[in-house]
Amino acid sequence: MGKTIADKIFASHLRDEPFEGAKVLNLDRVLCHEITTPVAIADLEWRGKDRVFDKSKIKAVIDHVTPSKDTKTAIQAKMIREWARRHELEDFFDVGRNGVCHALFPEKGYIRPGFTVIMGDSHTCTHGAFGAFAAGVGTTDLEVGILKGVCAFRHPATIRVNLRGGLKPGVYSKDVILHVIAKLGVNGATDAVLEFAGPVTEGMSMEARMTLCNMAIEAGGTCGICMPDEITADYLWPFIQDEYPNKEAAVDDFKQWHSDPDAEYKQILDFDLSDLEPQVSYDYKPDCVKPVSELAGARVDQVYIGTCTNGRIEDLRVAAKILDGRTIADSVRGVVSPATPKIFRQALEEGLIDIFMQSGFCVTNPTCGACLGMSNGVLAPGEVCASTSNRNFNGRMGKGGMVHLMSPATAAATAVTGVITDARTLLSRV
Repeated sequence: MGKTIADKIFASHLRDEPFEGAKVLNLDRVLCHEITTPVAIADLEWRGKDRVFDKSKIKAVIDHVTPSKDTKTAIQAKMIREWARRHELEDFFDVGRNGVCHALFPEKGYIRPGFTVIMGDSHTCTHGAFGAFAAGVGTTDLEVGILKGVCAFRHPATIRVNLRGGLKPGVYSKDVILHVIAKLGVNGATDAVLEFAGPVTEGMSMEARMTLCNMAIEAGGTCGICMPDEITADYLWPFIQDEYPNKEAAVDDFKQWHSDPDAEYKQILDFDLSDLEPQVSYDYKPDCVKPVSELAGARVDQVYIGTCTNGRIEDLRVAAKILDGRTIADSVRGVVSPATPKIFRQALEEGLIDIFMQSGFCVTNPTCGACLGMSNGVLAPGEVCASTSNRNFNGRMGKGGMVHLMSPATAAATAVTGVITDARTLLSRV
């Protein structure tokens, strides 16, 4: 019987199997941010084990609340900052150099095909877009990862998600993953890897694939994953060009991380996306999703464009194309947060930041703050936000607030009209 890509990564990284079903894997990356890591740091200090297994494999950033908004968040930032300096971590991104972790770390070339990656953050699954096994973990697992460079997992089953057909203009990867989650349900992929394949996946950019994998957790998945290919090699080439004679050699090497044709799957799902229209969430679960036509006209108070799901340059370009020459409705406030300093600079150079500001958006520094209701865009009770983020839990962006998840195109169109709007009604092609 053949192996899935997840099977192959597990087999190549297996350190120990203390009992049946428990796989202790060697880790290639341990990623850290200032919200979850300080708890692990404090416990390791208390246990007299304030050490790191490999300072070159641990990457850290302050990104969830940046700059710090109060004493508590300043203490959290201080703890990870001093820890990074104490252990001479090679890659620590402090205020001014920091960006949203799941955009920044891939952008720096830290994630590669076949890697094992953990972080104390549920959306670590984003990095599976590169053909890596990447999972969010709890404090204890994070501590062990920092100290020993290993993590224990149950061997996950894999659900194959074949994406077929062609996406119509104005329909994006965010719409695809919202549609998939709606069909699977929030528990449909529990303890499983979602393996995205098929011609639609293969035609997606790395940014779009990261959006797919980012929301695998919203269906209960341990990780989302894509097979690495030419598009992966193009994205990573600045970081791997000294390791291969040419891109073709890199692509050929990546094939070792492709699932075998006779691999065994828990489930195989086929989606024909030819007639898919933009999707929008409603209510308070990520699987509560409807076509935009069924929610059109619903009022919003705020529009948020950014996050580890849709804050990359590709996303900002789409939104800016709709906003160019238009002004957002008087009844809404718009907030946009480019996900990294590099993306911010590129958006500035391309004139996108000016378009956002001319339309009436507030442009903030790279931060996760608004997405989890901590800073830079928190909702008041009863307010509604059209957001390009990944979660619409009750109170996610602020106590008593409501969140509609959608693509950057739909969010930009909604900002212009003040109510949920299909972007295709504003532009013939977006």
